[in-house]
Amino acid sequence: MTPVPAGGDGEHARQSRDDGRVRIFDTTLRDGEQAPGCTMTLEEKLSVAHQLARLRVDVIEAGFPAASEGDWTAVNQIAREVGGVYGPDICGLARANERDIERCWTAVEPAANARIHIFLATSDLHMKHKLGMTRAQVVAAAAKAVSHACSLGAQVEFSAEDSARTDPPFLYEILGAALDCGATTLNVPDTVGYSTPDEYGALVAGVRANVPGIERATLSAHCHDDLGLAVANSLAAARAGARQVECTINGIGERAGNAALEEFVMALHTRRSFFELYTNIETRELARSSRLVSACTGIDVPPNKAIVGANAFAHEAGIHQDGVLKNRLTYEIMSAETVGWDGVGLVLGKHSGRHALRAKTEALGYELTDDELTLLFARFKDLADRKKLLDEGDIHALMTRGPQRSGDGADVVRELY
Repeated sequence: MTPVPAGGDGEHARQSRDDGRVRIFDTTLRDGEQAPGCTMTLEEKLSVAHQLARLRVDVIEAGFPAASEGDWTAVNQIAREVGGVYGPDICGLARANERDIERCWTAVEPAANARIHIFLATSDLHMKHKLGMTRAQVVAAAAKAVSHACSLGAQVEFSAEDSARTDPPFLYEILGAALDCGATTLNVPDTVGYSTPDEYGALVAGVRANVPGIERATLSAHCHDDLGLAVANSLAAARAGARQVECTINGIGERAGNAALEEFVMALHTRRSFFELYTNIETRELARSSRLVSACTGIDVPPNKAIVGANAFAHEAGIHQDGVLKNRLTYEIMSAETVGWDGVGLVLGKHSGRHALRAKTEALGYELTDDELTLLFARFKDLADRKKLLDEGDIHALMTRGPQRSGDGADVVRELY
């Protein structure tokens, strides 16, 4: 299977067959930015949008144009600068009302492939307490909104908000209505992160089996991470037939966040033989994308974060370091270079062994005999007991300092050089 360019690939006409490709719908600039503290300036949003294009996402949800003048301006500028013929689709979010839809259309219209993403709550809980509407009223509102958006000339995605807690027969009904009115992407979000992989996979399978004409649309998954299951649920959805997954860089988003783009993509990439699915993402841009979003939002990436965390390819334990030095596949299921990290991540600390220390000293230009390495290792362990991690400066200092007592009390009586 040969990857095709992001956006503008005939995806809107829908494929007559399933080629195993999962489209990546990035909502970092919309759902991600809604997270407390993640607000970005126009310049930052443009920088992220250009990076997402380099990452080769299929769709950029650039914002919620009706929310504010600033949001409209950002979406419109991204549509103009990034939404070229060979670039990603540019999408804006809209509630199911005429004002939101028209406002969204004016923002995304400059893009070669412009999309309006309409959402409307469908769970009984939301319809009663948030909308104050009956099921019949919600279906009518969805049909009217989708029809109006299609009449403007936009690609239309319809989201049944809180799908995971929606009565399945009603979910099939409203998705069918949206499809009949012209929606070409149907999204079944786990809006509150309530579902489990088995449940969510079954939900997607149920939609595929019970919505007439569903083959004319792309079925999409949008998962939140309230129970830490967003990526797992997204993978379950893809296995069940969803061919678009909505996610964010670093997993930022409302509350506990969204499915992390880098984790979902690399799961498919690393376990291709298991999932038999693929994306068009340029994985070597993942680390760079993560760093940019972190810098723009001011939200640090936890060091133990999968794929893009500082420790994701780092090894401190001596046994692990020895294995990686002999063959990286012993403890790494993917290469750091594949996701845009460079070099072998050997972190020196109290758990590190002699092999790692030798590798680091050789990288710094030192050539040690076995006896010299033994003396240095004693000094190294002494310092490592008092300092969590040692950097290159520490190693240089250990190589040049005078006689001292080692960690086990033995005197180091000679200089290495």
